[in-house]
Amino acid sequence: MAVFGATVLLSNQLMGHRCTRSLLRCLVVGVLATSAQATEVKANTAAAFDRYIRATETQRADDLHNGRFLVLDSLPDPARQESYAKLRQGQLYIEQLHLKENGHSIPIPGGLVHHWVGVMFVPGATLSRVISVLQDCDNHKNVYKPDVRRSKLLEHNGNEFKIFLQFYRKSIVTVVINANFDVHYTMLGSTRALSQSYSTRIAEVDNPDKSNEHELPVGNDHGYLWRLDNYWRIEEKDGGAYVQVESVALSRSIPNLFAWLINPLVRSIPRSVLSRLLTATRQAVADREHVPTGHLLVNPKIRDGV
Repeated sequence: MAVFGATVLLSNQLMGHRCTRSLLRCLVVGVLATSAQATEVKANTAAAFDRYIRATETQRADDLHNGRFLVLDSLPDPARQESYAKLRQGQLYIEQLHLKENGHSIPIPGGLVHHWVGVMFVPGATLSRVISVLQDCDNHKNVYKPDVRRSKLLEHNGNEFKIFLQFYRKSIVTVVINANFDVHYTMLGSTRALSQSYSTRIAEVDNPDKSNEHELPVGNDHGYLWRLDNYWRIEEKDGGAYVQVESVALSRSIPNLFAWLINPLVRSIPRSVLSRLLTATRQAVADREHVPTGHLLVNPKIRDGV
């Protein structure tokens, strides 16, 4: 959602400065005019993103095999200890990632990958409490509002979930996205768990909240969000639970004319979104007094050797 996010940040942070107001108005109009043109996700764009996801999952499997459960575990020892200490003090760890394959960047023709990871610590939390919040899909519209306006559990079978989320953002323009996800949970021993979430359908809503509201054709829209895969890792230790979310999203590429302006914003906007996601999750876990028995992993298959 880089193009849209840039216009939001411009309007919120810069439009108040008189010396730049006229220039920014022109730039915002130019960005909006460019993004207003529908664009189609090409087969080679989708294939490149799939390649990026495969490389990401290969790297994470290698990390797991070598005892690096959280992203912090890959840091040198002094930095790792300091980062864990900051998490226990209530700070968040957020980092933008650029995965490489055999030492080379993976090109995404016609698209832009947004790859971020964030970690937090919830004191006093248990693994089951964190999982219960993540699996309470029908309540996500309350936990993550206003970014999530609607949420619904569509299907549940063991550790497999199918869910629906409607993302919402309003500023200079209003963007509404309907998204379906397949989610799988895996227990790793008694104190660790993984969650993998893959978007299976993403559709932009045109004219939201109006009488002529309708979905644009899937993959043929403004390109704010074409794919979104999320990876959660939870570990119970140190008197609480460490929670990590790694997000990999695909949007349309940034027009070259505005790249100088938008590229710095692309790095700041996902950071704020991820910060809100982690903070809302931490509050929801802290507020949860008991763990419901409905959807929580029951008799999960335990994977040893981690």
